[in-house]
Amino acid sequence: MKTALRHALIPFLGVCLLSGTAAAAEEREVYGWVEKTTIEPWGVEVKAKLDSGALTSSMQAEHIEEFKRDGEDWVRFEVEVEDEATGEVVAREYERKVYRRLILTGAGGKDRRPAVLMTICMGDTRYQEQFSLEDRGDMNYPVLLGRRAIQDLGLLDVTQTFTHSPECDEDSPLREHADKEYDEDIGI
Repeated sequence: MKTALRHALIPFLGVCLLSGTAAAAEEREVYGWVEKTTIEPWGVEVKAKLDSGALTSSMQAEHIEEFKRDGEDWVRFEVEVEDEATGEVVAREYERKVYRRLILTGAGGKDRRPAVLMTICMGDTRYQEQFSLEDRGDMNYPVLLGRRAIQDLGLLDVTQTFTHSPECDEDSPLREHADKEYDEDIGI
């Protein structure tokens, strides 16, 4: 009798769990695999690929120069991108404190990159995220958002593109990197 009852409850519990997940999913924003974002506070609009295969986000950067400031590691770099709103190629130089250093291992060997905190606008919210810096000039998307960023945004629907337009100003909510909680398997 106990075995029969257990087998009868398993499908019921599965439906309850799925229903709870579906209810939670309905409350979260859904984003496509490609979205438009702005790099803040610059405001230049670029295409961003949401890539669940990457952990850390990446941003187009050239002329990357590391230096010391008050004993801390900093990096100076130029972001040159096509502004999706105007079609013009624009560039801006940034200086940021190195948040951490990444060592990426792939078929081509090891690649070392600095990661910095940058702010982007998705929808009507600004997000401060970790971005590794690399020359993405030969890639279709100057910004790649990894799992850490996607988790904070909401859900990813790989059948959709351009579901949100960036509409931020100085009064838009800011999700600071330090305030984020990550899934246990993602870590920081």
